[in-house]
Amino acid sequence: MRLTFKEKRNKTGLTQRELGIAVGLAEISIRKLENGERDPSINTAVKISKALNSNMEEIFPDIFLNINDTKCI
Repeated sequence: MRLTFKEKRNKTGLTQRELGIAVGLAEISIRKLENGERDPSINTAVKISKALNSNMEEIFPDIFLNINDTKCI
């Protein structure tokens, strides 16, 4: 489960349905993303991040690495 995603959504006062409408997804899709049953496309992650006033790395830490934490070899 992606707790940060759910916490951010709740903090903004949006329901799963309202967030879905805002980003163009069905409520069930938001639920699956929130529960970690499905991974978002980059475009979807960007839309959700903007809707929740956050960033992809914070909402989906299991998918998107923080670029500042990586090293080039």
